[in-house]
Amino acid sequence: MSQDAAVPPRRPQRADARRNVARIVAAAGALVAERGAGASLEEVARRAGVGSATLHRHFPSRQALLEAVFRDRVAALCARADDLLSDPDPGAALFTWLRAVGAHAVANRGLGAWLMRDGGPALGSTCHEMISGAGDALLERARAAGAVRPEVAIAHLLKLVSAISLATEEDPDGPAEADRLLAIAIDGVRAH
Repeated sequence: MSQDAAVPPRRPQRADARRNVARIVAAAGALVAERGAGASLEEVARRAGVGSATLHRHFPSRQALLEAVFRDRVAALCARADDLLSDPDPGAALFTWLRAVGAHAVANRGLGAWLMRDGGPALGSTCHEMISGAGDALLERARAAGAVRPEVAIAHLLKLVSAISLATEEDPDGPAEADRLLAIAIDGVRAH
């Protein structure tokens, strides 16, 4: 008997369990945006409308829950980039996506740094590669259309957005201030 035959197939998750997971991840994402990566797991369970045992059954550690939140956000950001690849204005598409990256960074409130510090660099590195790849495709289109300066690289743009989000993280009007600063940075990236 092979080793694979000894492992029973994994059963699909029940619909109510999938709903619980989605509610837990959504509640955790909202709390991270409000309070940062150290948000209380008990508060996450309460907001999700589940018991603590249900939260821990699906996410046995804070790390596992925060990774799920981060992965969902990165996947949404990459999907947004894919959608924008068909925009007829490549420059506007890139700048729209950079604003989405800024909103993503502001909503994370230290989540990426927390995961890198406490969970190791593997997840952060994978997510960074996904975001860089998605953004690079938009940047290449914008560069080919003459919408951005030719020397601009995706790494430059992501560092700018990251720096802006860090600078505005504790600002009471953080998201709006981040968007204002990003608009100034985008003006410097445009081809003149």
